[in-house]
Amino acid sequence: MDEGSREASPEADGRRLAFGLSAKLLGLTVVFVMLAEILVYVPSIANFRNTWLRDRVGAANIAAIALGEVADVPRSVQDRLLAATGAMIIAVREGNARRLVAMAQMPPEVARHYDLSDYGPTTAIYDAFDTLIFGEGRVMRVLGAPAGSDRIIELVHPETPLRNAMLRFSINILGLSLVISIITASLVYVTLRWLFLRPMQRLTRAMALFSEDPEDPGRIVAPSRRTDEIGDAERHLAGLQRELIGTLKQKSHLADLGLAVSKINHDLRNMLASAQLITDRLASVPDQTVQRLAPKLVAALDRAIGFSQSVLAYGKAREAPPERRLVALERLVGDTAEMLGLSGHAAIRLEIAIPQDLEIDADPDHLLRVLMNLMRNAMQALDGDADAALVRRIRVEAERQGSVVTIRVSDTGPGVPPRARENLFRAFQGGVRRGGTGLGLAICAELVRGHGGTIELDETGPGAHFRIRIPDRVIELRSAGRKANRG
Repeated sequence: MDEGSREASPEADGRRLAFGLSAKLLGLTVVFVMLAEILVYVPSIANFRNTWLRDRVGAANIAAIALGEVADVPRSVQDRLLAATGAMIIAVREGNARRLVAMAQMPPEVARHYDLSDYGPTTAIYDAFDTLIFGEGRVMRVLGAPAGSDRIIELVHPETPLRNAMLRFSINILGLSLVISIITASLVYVTLRWLFLRPMQRLTRAMALFSEDPEDPGRIVAPSRRTDEIGDAERHLAGLQRELIGTLKQKSHLADLGLAVSKINHDLRNMLASAQLITDRLASVPDQTVQRLAPKLVAALDRAIGFSQSVLAYGKAREAPPERRLVALERLVGDTAEMLGLSGHAAIRLEIAIPQDLEIDADPDHLLRVLMNLMRNAMQALDGDADAALVRRIRVEAERQGSVVTIRVSDTGPGVPPRARENLFRAFQGGVRRGGTGLGLAICAELVRGHGGTIELDETGPGAHFRIRIPDRVIELRSAGRKANRG
């Protein structure tokens, strides 16, 4: 870890504390509990308003019953009755008759009318919030039937006392909701932190500690005995870490072994080259036994030198990115055939079925190496058969479909053995011919993938058929537009 990363770590820790899962969980829990309380509050405030109004209707009904059938209620009694109920007018309806029980000296102007006998939930909620928002200073007329009575009580009442009572009720509900929210959020937070957050933090710390030295077995997380998903994650993480440690150790051993093999191979190649020079001199000795054995020795040395060169080439750094250009594919295939000696080969017929105007967007050196590997393999497969009646033909064809060029290289040889098809493009495992290293096809696959293309074995037909697809490079429209503007 560099110094800049270490300096940034405290700030990152602070951000995690301020905006981490714990803070988000606590905040969301409070919000959701408050939303639930709001859903409870809406019908509660409507019910509170209805109960308050019905209580006033009940008190007026008791006053009407106490006064009986008194036709002319004294002014003082009316004032005391109105003061006790808070109303401005009290009237009673029985059938078609209407009797005035009490009325203020200056009857007010009524702003809203409410009939409690025909009151649905939606109307009650709407009227409750209408009272809360606009009820200050208004006067309302309320009609309601007391329980167990056929009479209808009519009240004219100021709406301000109702609004004040509803506000007090709302404040009480709000305070109670906050207390419930804090208690519930705390309980949920503590529970979820204990069940989830702490194990996740433990896993995070274990992964960070392991990433500092992934080859140290002592940094493998110790799984807990939990049987839930967290326990499964811990066990899988421990297994993954053990597997990674094994893989890293194996790669380290392979790297050391590869370095040693490269050094040995380099010296061996020099010795084989010297042996080849001596073998070339032996070829000029007139002894029949020497003449008979020298070609076999030369062939064996050629294979050994080729194997050494392939190993050294594969052990080098990864291939450089392709430097793509427009290439005349027919001419490139012809040049490859010339370099391999196929053009004038006595036994093998080369067929090139590529339009002269077909151009491919590729690195010419990389594509030459791919074609040379495939065509050389085809030559070696055909040269291995001594029967003169066998057809020996190598065919290279290509076509363009939109922005993709497809190249097919096929031969009439014995084809790819079944045992080699599974690991055909893997180094040291996909050798097609006897004595081969399998590096050629692995290098071909790497070069084609560098172009964003694919190479595969087409198993339709006799012999070996390889199909290569290389797309044109992708040009970003924004950068192309800038280049056009500069031009």
